[in-house]
Amino acid sequence: MKPHIIGRTLGIGLRVAGRVVGQRVVVGAQVQSKAPPAGVPAAGRAIAADAVAKGRAAGEAAVRTAGGVGRGVAGFLRPFRRVGGILWLEVSGVFFLLFVVAFAPTLWRARHSYAHGPDHRTFWAAAAIMAVFLYLGVTSFWKARKK
Repeated sequence: MKPHIIGRTLGIGLRVAGRVVGQRVVVGAQVQSKAPPAGVPAAGRAIAADAVAKGRAAGEAAVRTAGGVGRGVAGFLRPFRRVGGILWLEVSGVFFLLFVVAFAPTLWRARHSYAHGPDHRTFWAAAAIMAVFLYLGVTSFWKARKK
């Protein structure tokens, strides 16, 4: 079986199991809240049922309020998210280009041995490292410019 199929299957299984457990917890809580306590008169049951209804309504109102606050905060932070992403790309691009600058003197010292000589491997290793970090630095700035 392919790895992505296994992961997808496990993910679906976990989601279904989570829903089943969640439904059983909710049903168990509803059964416990509807069961009248032993020895409580009918008037006390009505007051308890009213308190449960008020508590449920307050909970729903709190959920709606929290959702509205969450959407408001997300809307406020949206421009900062874009700027933060651009800033992250530019800082990482500078970091990658620092490695290019750090390996440039090594490449320059070993330039006469590029074909064969005492520093042949040093030249090619420095050239490879510089090429990789130059690519990473340039593409990081490229992506920042496209955002």
